[in-house]
Amino acid sequence: MESLKLYWKNYISAYQGLSQATWLLALVMFINQSGSMVLPFLGVYMTTVLDFSLKNAGIVLSTFGVGSILGSLVGGWLTDKFGSFKIQVSSLFLSIPFYLILPFFKSFETLCLSIFFLSFIKELFRPANSASVSYYAKPENITRAFSLNRMALNLGYSIGPAIGGFLAAVSYNFLFYTNAVMSFLAGTLFIIYFKNRKGNTPEKVIADKAEQIIKTKSAYADRKFIFFSIFIAIYAFCFFQILNTLPLFYKNVALMDEKEVGLLMAFNGIVVFILEMALVHYAEKKFTLTANMIIGSLFCGAAFLVLLPSHLIVVLYLSIFLISISEILIMPFASTVAVNRSGPTNRGSYMGLNGMSFSLAFVTSPLIGTFIAQNYGFTNLWIFNCVMILVATVGFYFVMKKM
Repeated sequence: MESLKLYWKNYISAYQGLSQATWLLALVMFINQSGSMVLPFLGVYMTTVLDFSLKNAGIVLSTFGVGSILGSLVGGWLTDKFGSFKIQVSSLFLSIPFYLILPFFKSFETLCLSIFFLSFIKELFRPANSASVSYYAKPENITRAFSLNRMALNLGYSIGPAIGGFLAAVSYNFLFYTNAVMSFLAGTLFIIYFKNRKGNTPEKVIADKAEQIIKTKSAYADRKFIFFSIFIAIYAFCFFQILNTLPLFYKNVALMDEKEVGLLMAFNGIVVFILEMALVHYAEKKFTLTANMIIGSLFCGAAFLVLLPSHLIVVLYLSIFLISISEILIMPFASTVAVNRSGPTNRGSYMGLNGMSFSLAFVTSPLIGTFIAQNYGFTNLWIFNCVMILVATVGFYFVMKKM
């Protein structure tokens, strides 16, 4: 009973001190992510409805990654040039027509093209949103502000696929239309609250970063951060299989239907929603950034390791739980590393490079993942993932010692 009270006290304290703007950014993220039903079911949609091969489905999914990489790069540059507000508004509203016309593209070539442009526009949002989180957060609450934003993202993600599974059982078109509606609502709320709103970037933070900005004007000239980003990309290659090869595995090997797949994917969001803020609040006080990155990476490896002997339903949920803990420890602290290495004038480039590391995984994860699964089986893919996680873990240990 005492441990429960201690957890509840820690959970409540994790939310204290966050600015109102931080909460509103989280609400915008929640609304937008609640409609994100397309990507988790895109691979299943292509292989079942459009009768694509695993290889072609993997290629289409990888074009999402290519668009994400370019969107992250351009989004970081545009954020530094025009500010985070304009870029986020543009991304939210320009993505709407693409969701509405996506059901009309059914060939391999047209899907590749449309998914590329959709992901490019969507990914403009990420570095701009990350810059906004750091801009509106109090300096001492940076990591928790990112965690709250991610918690909102995951709460939306738990709702999106869960509802999406039921909508897909009726018609996949509903997934695209719902995504468009939620993007409109998120964009409208964002404009209403954040137009002409000032942030919380105090002069002290600018002064503290002045010397670093002189030495490193861009993230792309920061060698240590580049190496860190490479290992993030390796980790993300494994993690993002939760969006491509894992749903295919659930459908084709574990023989789950769309509703069951949706509920299993929603479990990820529920775990992160319940545990992230309290766990991050505890971890940032008890462990170093390096320790959190290493532990988080190893949890991801464990998520694939447990799939080797069995794919019973309890094992599948255990795997999702482990990868959720990994996500909780890696994502916000990776953003904190980017914030700590940057200053107010170059934060967009750092967030852009950080986002590009994850976007690169959107290319490699479905492309390589589906290739290995189709030619060598899912078991060998899980083994390959475990090896990649070990590489990322060792990389985090050595590169972060020098940062």
